[in-house]
Amino acid sequence: MKFFMTTTSRTRVLAFTIAALLPALLVSAADWNQWRGPNRDGVASGFKPPATWTKDSLAKKWTVTVGEGHSSPVVVGDRVFVFARENDQEILRCLLLADGKTVWQDAYPAPYDMNPAARNHGKGPKATPTVANDRVFTHGVNGHVSAHDAKTGAVLWRKHFAGEFKSPSPVFGAAASPLVDGNNVIVHVGGDDSGALTAFDIATGKVNWKWDGDGPGYTSPLIAAFGGVRQLITQSQKHCLAVSPADGKLLWKIPFTTPYEQNIVTPVVAGDLVIFGGIQKPTFAVKVTTGEPKPAWETREITMYMSSPVLSGPALYGMSDKQRGMLFSMNASDGAVQWKSEGRLGDNASLTDIGPALLVVTTSGDLIVEQKVGKELKELVRYKVSDSPVWASPAVAGDHILIKDKSSLTLYRINESN
Repeated sequence: MKFFMTTTSRTRVLAFTIAALLPALLVSAADWNQWRGPNRDGVASGFKPPATWTKDSLAKKWTVTVGEGHSSPVVVGDRVFVFARENDQEILRCLLLADGKTVWQDAYPAPYDMNPAARNHGKGPKATPTVANDRVFTHGVNGHVSAHDAKTGAVLWRKHFAGEFKSPSPVFGAAASPLVDGNNVIVHVGGDDSGALTAFDIATGKVNWKWDGDGPGYTSPLIAAFGGVRQLITQSQKHCLAVSPADGKLLWKIPFTTPYEQNIVTPVVAGDLVIFGGIQKPTFAVKVTTGEPKPAWETREITMYMSSPVLSGPALYGMSDKQRGMLFSMNASDGAVQWKSEGRLGDNASLTDIGPALLVVTTSGDLIVEQKVGKELKELVRYKVSDSPVWASPAVAGDHILIKDKSSLTLYRINESN
């Protein structure tokens, strides 16, 4: 087995030395182990909010420099994993949740030429790590798929697809976060007009199945069951689709193309409906059974660009790119828009459902607590959590909120004295 040693090898050696003493990293409901949380739906069921939100409810505990990128941090137990870039290297770090100190880190060369249209977004990485089965899986901006031992940082396997497809990543960089299902880690690899939704064996990296009917979008997949049939649902370059997570067999697909083929929004499952959206396209839902999906509803009143919505009971909350960024609430069953905020919220926002309220983190570095009041949202308090742009989604676990901005990672905790 080949390991990729770096300048941090001494940290790695220490991690190997103590590995036998560490318990397995068992993922619990209170953890935030992957893109949009344990169920990939933006719901933080294990979060412990204060009784009353005030300006003093959040306490900043530590900040560490980790590098650039949009990849979101993840939390399992007392460990934080963050994937970022320093110069021409992509670096995966394991940190202690208590103080931000490095447990281990691994780096590999990842030079990347940006598309001029995305220069303001930086060189990535964009996809969020996934922690499962004592392993950490990452997807680099130019297509590297890696598996690490979560306790030691050892590189278990690494794949790249230069020469296999027309391009190893889409024109704006790979952004699909890995999805672990049983013994498979599933990633849509490749680039425009040439890619494959691929299941790799989590232990060896061997390809167990692939569907190569379209290039990747910038969406991260999820799995849901309809009529007892498990379906992996995603947006590809030019479609909304579902395949069988067991063997990659195509179950259904719907043509869906946005300007510059920027399919980004993570689908949302609401009962037997799947809700999709994209820039300058209507938000719409299809009813899924065991056959072809049927149109359920669509609305042109709401369009979404990068921000993925969250479902709370009958309501779908999200950020529309209209009016230069506005929050909305709609009825998930019929698409009726119930409420819209004023505009100018910004380019993007990450929404996390914490029960009675939403946490909204904007690209301008604000964390806004929005209380659910009937069909509307009411701003309770606003915190300035960064002076640099925040494109990554927060990790929300227990009483912790981790914010990744342009180059730093900061931990906030609910103030116990509040």
